[in-house]
Amino acid sequence: MKPFVNCAVAVLAWVVMMVATTMVMATSTSISSSSLSSYPLSSWMTEAEALHNSGWWRNTNVKNHCQWQGIVCNEAGNVIAINVTPNSLTIGAPVEKLNVSAFPHLEHLDLSNCRLRGSIPNQIGRLTKLTHLDLSNCRLRGSIPNQIGRLTKLTHLDLSGNRFKGGLPLFLANLTQLVHLDLSRNSINGSIPPEVDNLKKLVYLEFSSNALAGFIPIELGNLTNLVQLHLRNNNFIGPIPSSLGLLTNLIYLTIWNNGLAGLIPSALGGLSNLVELDLGANYLTGRIPSFIGNLTNLIYLYLDSNQISGSLPPEMGSLVQLSGLVLSNNSLVGQIPSFVGNLTRINSMSLDLNHINGSIPPEMGNLVNLYDLALSGNNLTGPISSFLNNLTGLNYLFLDSNYINGFIPPGIGKLINMQDLDLSVNLLHHVIPPEMGKLTSLRALDLHDNNLSGPIPPSIGHWKTLTTLDLSANLLHHVIPPEIGKLTSLSVLDLHDNNLSGPIPSSIKNLSRLYLLDLSANRINGSIPPELGNLSTLSYLDLSQNFLSGPIPKELRGCGMLQYLGMSKNNLSGSIPVGVASIMVGLDFLSLSHNNFSGTFPYCTCGLCRLNLSDTYLECSSPYNKTNQQEPYKKLKQNSHLLVIFLPITIFLVFLILGFSYFSWHKTKKNPSEARAMRNGDMCSIWNYDGHIAYEDIIRATDDFDIRHCIGTGGYGSVYKAQLSNGQVFALKKLHRLEAEEPAFDKSFRNEVQMLTNLRHRNIVKLYGFCLHNRCMFLVYEYMEKGSLFCALRYDEVAIELSWTTRVNIVKSTAHALSYMHHDCASPIVHRDISSNNILLNSKLEAFIADFGTARLLFPDSSNQTLIVGTYGYVAPELAYTMAVTEKCDIYSFGVVALETIMGRHPGELLSLLSSSSLSGENVMLNEVLDPRLSPPADPLVARDVVLVATLAFACLSLEPKTRPTMQRVSQGFLARRATLAKPLHSISLRELRNPEGVFPRA
Repeated sequence: MKPFVNCAVAVLAWVVMMVATTMVMATSTSISSSSLSSYPLSSWMTEAEALHNSGWWRNTNVKNHCQWQGIVCNEAGNVIAINVTPNSLTIGAPVEKLNVSAFPHLEHLDLSNCRLRGSIPNQIGRLTKLTHLDLSNCRLRGSIPNQIGRLTKLTHLDLSGNRFKGGLPLFLANLTQLVHLDLSRNSINGSIPPEVDNLKKLVYLEFSSNALAGFIPIELGNLTNLVQLHLRNNNFIGPIPSSLGLLTNLIYLTIWNNGLAGLIPSALGGLSNLVELDLGANYLTGRIPSFIGNLTNLIYLYLDSNQISGSLPPEMGSLVQLSGLVLSNNSLVGQIPSFVGNLTRINSMSLDLNHINGSIPPEMGNLVNLYDLALSGNNLTGPISSFLNNLTGLNYLFLDSNYINGFIPPGIGKLINMQDLDLSVNLLHHVIPPEMGKLTSLRALDLHDNNLSGPIPPSIGHWKTLTTLDLSANLLHHVIPPEIGKLTSLSVLDLHDNNLSGPIPSSIKNLSRLYLLDLSANRINGSIPPELGNLSTLSYLDLSQNFLSGPIPKELRGCGMLQYLGMSKNNLSGSIPVGVASIMVGLDFLSLSHNNFSGTFPYCTCGLCRLNLSDTYLECSSPYNKTNQQEPYKKLKQNSHLLVIFLPITIFLVFLILGFSYFSWHKTKKNPSEARAMRNGDMCSIWNYDGHIAYEDIIRATDDFDIRHCIGTGGYGSVYKAQLSNGQVFALKKLHRLEAEEPAFDKSFRNEVQMLTNLRHRNIVKLYGFCLHNRCMFLVYEYMEKGSLFCALRYDEVAIELSWTTRVNIVKSTAHALSYMHHDCASPIVHRDISSNNILLNSKLEAFIADFGTARLLFPDSSNQTLIVGTYGYVAPELAYTMAVTEKCDIYSFGVVALETIMGRHPGELLSLLSSSSLSGENVMLNEVLDPRLSPPADPLVARDVVLVATLAFACLSLEPKTRPTMQRVSQGFLARRATLAKPLHSISLRELRNPEGVFPRA
């Protein structure tokens, strides 16, 4: 019996072993049976299951997970490393899908750049053997879990490039074995805790591109093993701590773009191993310290965008290893010293936007390795010396906005690697040398605002890669060479304000990538070439102030991307082709004045932003009729002065007849006494979209002006909201009966009808109709969903919707509309009551000027004296003693509204400071008066626009009316190409805005 039992046990054991072997083989065919007994089976199976269930891996055909890409197992089959690449993982997989607690032996976890989603699971704290954790650039969210503090064996922690929020976790102090710590490019806020000095083994520390604030802790000086310290792009304030001078092993120290102030501490002179020192974009003051000469290993030195003064210290001549030197946007003075010739290894040098004077030293020719040289925005004088002949490696040369004179040396043709050359805004004269045609790598050439003369050389045809060519504001003459058509990569061609003559070459049709073409203010003649219609990408076209003749070619309809079209002050004639008129409707700027147009204009242009048709007769027979395509079209006639003068009277009489006829027919049937009242000169003109009078629709929609539909009360009436049966919504301004009996209110009401009937601008509120009856007087406007700018700025919820870009656009639109009223109407119109209450916003937060009850036509032969009207706080101060209405009154009011828009409140106190001349730029900074409900603009382009608004506003608020700019100039200021800010927004004082040359360098 016993042998049988032993045999049975042996057979059973064999069966169990075979079953287990079969299960293992099904999971991993690579593991040999001879070593199977050494595997911890349950742990091994859990890891395999966790990897399978994660769904991360794209290819799981290989059954043995230890052979998957990025998986490393030890001899026992335990996963000890997961080091995967984006190519092996499923994009956007949830990070929580991997059960990290299933890997108790894991030592290395690297999922960098894998674009996972979700947050770090708390189970990560169970990976107590982990020494390397890299989750950088994974798009992870949430906060950094405290459980990471349990991973006390970590030597490498990289969580950069995610979307983590909250403060720096205190558990970091527990990770005393850390050598590498990178939390950059997140949204971490708060301050650096002083406990950071527990991390004595740190070699690499990076907290860049977060929202960290407060002082840089002096405890960082205890991390004496640090080789790299990166704190750039945060909100640190205060001085640079001298304790950083104890970090003698530092090779990289970058604290760019913070709020640091004070002097550069002399203790940094002991960091003799530094290779890169970046302290740019702060508020550092004083001179460049002489100890800089001790840092002889420096390769990169960045001190740009600070408030550093003085001249370049001679000790800088010792920095012979320098490859990059950026000192731009400071207050440096003096000449470029000759010792720069010692820096023979330098590749990039930027000294732009300072106050450096003198000529460029010839020793600059020693810098044969220069790749990029920027000296623009200084006070450099003298000619461009022959030093350029040696710098054959130059790719970028910026000498613009100086006082350099003489001629462009022919030797410039040796710079065959040149890609971007800017010599604009200088005093250069003579001709453009034909040798410049050898610069076949050019991508951008800017020579505008010089005194260059002669023809444009035909050799420009060699610039095959050129994308931007600006030769404007010179004295160039002769014809535009046909070789211009060879520049097939060109996107910007600006030749305005020269003496160019002859026709526009037909070869221009080859510039298929062009989006800006400005040939204005020349002597170009002939007709507009039909080939311009080939430029389908064109957005800006200005041909104004030339001698062009003939009709507008119908081929111009091919320019369907146009936003700006200027053709004024030519000899153009004929009718505007239907296809061309169709693209004019959506333009932001259109100027056709001072031509000889005639014929028909098939489309209503009432929606245009800036319709400039001065000395041109424009009549809409029925702009609201969409069904009758045979209705008379608009008429355009040049120099019809009598028609312009009598146009308001004609329209008035037409509506008078219509109103008389309608009420005589309609009211006589109901009330004869009311019919008799209509014969006293009352008017009615309310048009619906079928071209019929819709008086009853208005009454029905408001329940005969029931109080429930009232949405506000104005200066001389109430405003109602009326929604018609077709869903269209209007705003009605109704004069109260008692007010209607007042001659002054009646006059204002009729004045508004007269003004708005003749105004055609996209940023002036549209008048759809009116009823001027002695018992019921109201105006019908387009409805503005967001109400007035005044109310929008007063309520926090709405004010936050008004982003900086939106606010800039509100001011810009108001300027365009006022410029149209002052300069583009037959007789200038002064609004006289520009205020935030009279700037209305639609659903898209676009601005419209409203309330023309006090508007007044200005006639040159009239004194234009009147009673003071307007809103308190916006009225120009000179009206108190002159009572003379001029455009300058609107300009002052515009300045108040512009400041109010960016400040979020009426600038009353600031105006008092201006009037008392006690404004101190050192004490009042622009960012201190901006609306605190919005974060300061981070985008440099948006910041530039905000500063532009403030600059123009201050110019408009001049106490002396004669010194205020015209609204046309203000409007053009928004359209013109703007220079980059000379200093950061936070360092611009209000005093500087009154002399903007220090804020905006010459463009």
